[in-house]
Amino acid sequence: MISLLTDFKSSYPLWIQITSTTAWLGLVLLIAWLVYRSHKFDHEIVRKIVHIGTGNVILLAWWLDIPAIFGIIASAIASIITLISYRLPILPGINSVGRKSLGTFFYAFSIGVLVGFFWYINKPQYAALGILIMAWGDGFAAIIGRRFGKHKYQLFGGQKSWEGSLSMTLISYVISSLILFSIQGNIWQVWVISLIVAIVATALETLSFLGIDNLTVPLGSAMLAFWLNQVLR
Repeated sequence: MISLLTDFKSSYPLWIQITSTTAWLGLVLLIAWLVYRSHKFDHEIVRKIVHIGTGNVILLAWWLDIPAIFGIIASAIASIITLISYRLPILPGINSVGRKSLGTFFYAFSIGVLVGFFWYINKPQYAALGILIMAWGDGFAAIIGRRFGKHKYQLFGGQKSWEGSLSMTLISYVISSLILFSIQGNIWQVWVISLIVAIVATALETLSFLGIDNLTVPLGSAMLAFWLNQVLR
């Protein structure tokens, strides 16, 4: 499984790149829509399906070596749509009109920033690291914290749980380790950097007012991992 992270980095025809990413995003939105239409509809579940599912598109972009311009354009379009959705009900179940959070916008925007920067320097693994930590780490931190979080704490007016924060740390560590190990092999820097990134990502996730963690977590995690690799190696 880990070898797939490097073996698939080759040139593919444009139609395969576009079809693959479009099909995946379509599947994610279809699942979210079916949940939205069900009698057990839950706004938070729908948001997390889209949150986690769309984040995984970065793996397709990496494996299929999709040009950065497509990721940047898609990010820009998604960012504009999410901003409009705060005023108009065009993304029901994901954004509520007047919702006091820009998390969806920050998420879409951060993907474009990471793709634009790390594709340019030919280090797409760091973009994948940041986005997947946000998708899986933050996504499951919210789900686990909501369902099993019995030990709460307050920080800057926001309420979190130790169970959710611990899951964020563990998932972030696993994601960082898998990605860095797939590129660099079994060296001590991989495990140390992954641990530092996981701790910092968790700290950034706790500061979630207005959904700002959807920007700080992916950008902070990716940039920190990249910087530490330059310093420690």
